[in-house]
Amino acid sequence: MTRFPIAVLCVALMLPVLMVGPSAVAQLFGPNIAPSSPPPPPPPPPPRMDVPVVPQMDAPPRADLKAPPRKSYGRRVTKCLEDGAAAGLDPADRATYSRACANQ
Repeated sequence: MTRFPIAVLCVALMLPVLMVGPSAVAQLFGPNIAPSSPPPPPPPPPPRMDVPVVPQMDAPPRADLKAPPRKSYGRRVTKCLEDGAAAGLDPADRATYSRACANQ
């Protein structure tokens, strides 16, 4: 056989495939996916990773030098009276205890 009949035979066999092929391929989206189903949702964002603060060896320590706010005198006396009653003190001992306790 010569080259010319082989070329004609190849063109004759490829012509129907080239005419039908592209129209059928455009209808396929992927395996097991119907054209009417919605696309899958986008993946969630990756988790945020914060880098912890590393204490510096040569940095001076930060101390909170503020004293906590002191409760009012009436609240301190009430707490001391309740503590004395819980300890089983009689009224006279409770009064002495509450004065000493509240003035600290």
